[in-house]
Amino acid sequence: MKLITALLHHVRVTAVIDALNDAGYRNLNLQDIKGTLKPLGDFELTYSSEARLVISEVQLSLPCEDGEVESITRIIREAGRIGSEISGWVYVSAIEQALPIGGA
Repeated sequence: MKLITALLHHVRVTAVIDALNDAGYRNLNLQDIKGTLKPLGDFELTYSSEARLVISEVQLSLPCEDGEVESITRIIREAGRIGSEISGWVYVSAIEQALPIGGA
């Protein structure tokens, strides 16, 4: 198994979620984070005494089978893209174990 983690601009999150849902991928998590992606404009900038200038970003996490990695990362990279500049990052990590909570 793999864990795909993507750092995205807020303005592209809906498009990414919709594209993943359309492809049948629904077991995802979203978290609002502060980060240093290149801002789309001054409206994205906030100031943090710890980190200087940062923007609000979304971290998307999606566990998947090894054979799904290429499809999922392609969807995220296409739907999350903004113009010709780098507009986020996708990371793929190994999942050592996946254990259910509860169930039969």
